[in-house]
Amino acid sequence: MIRMMVSDMLEELGYRVAAEAGDIDEAVRLVQCTDFDIAILDVNVNGKVISPVAEAVQLRGRPFVFATGYGVQGLPEKFRDRPALQKPFQMDTLARMIDNVLRDAAA
Repeated sequence: MIRMMVSDMLEELGYRVAAEAGDIDEAVRLVQCTDFDIAILDVNVNGKVISPVAEAVQLRGRPFVFATGYGVQGLPEKFRDRPALQKPFQMDTLARMIDNVLRDAAA
């Protein structure tokens, strides 16, 4: 449900959603074979921590943002320096976060 809401927000902001995944293995596979500019990663996917996906995105050299309802302490320890959206978030917060992360990645 949240994934669909975020997808709708992104499309309303003018972005194209390259891929969506409902489990960790599928997400890792998609990271490896899909062209994308930024990833938005929910920290917890079906009870599993998103770390393998974050590592795959990092290996591709792409920026990513976590979405979490658990605050910074809910982020995988290795990635606590990464940007995070606190759920629930509004579309304007999402837009600002994406703009900032893409700008920083281009610098």
